[in-house]
Amino acid sequence: MKIVNSKARFNYEILETFEAGIDLLGSEVKSVREGKISLGEAFVHLRDEEAFLVNAHIHPYQISADKLSPTRSRKLLLHKNQLISLANKIATEGLTLVPISMYNKGNIFKLEVGLARGKKKWDKRESQKKKDQLREAEIILRGKL
Repeated sequence: MKIVNSKARFNYEILETFEAGIDLLGSEVKSVREGKISLGEAFVHLRDEEAFLVNAHIHPYQISADKLSPTRSRKLLLHKNQLISLANKIATEGLTLVPISMYNKGNIFKLEVGLARGKKKWDKRESQKKKDQLREAEIILRGKL
């Protein structure tokens, strides 16, 4: 199962990707397994040499007695040297960390995090034009075969 943040690749130019574990509670894991998660407005925040996933909406599990906030901050599990290098790149180059997708590896959920630079409006239009041209070319080729 893979949950993709479709806004990430449209709004940001992804320069580098990392795999991070995510600290979830039991009821949150059950909700994520059912696919009740939204990464659209989420971002990653570095604080005190730790990374947190902020504003990711995990719908509360119906049967659970836990009444957690759906958008609470969740700790990301990265190696210390990765955190230090990310903090340096963010501070010096003006980059940001964006969640790209969430998937499971066995029984463990992983978050794919991208080191990204924000796109300007004209960049977004240009990438949309390229995407449309590729789609049209694919349709033409499919029609000829």
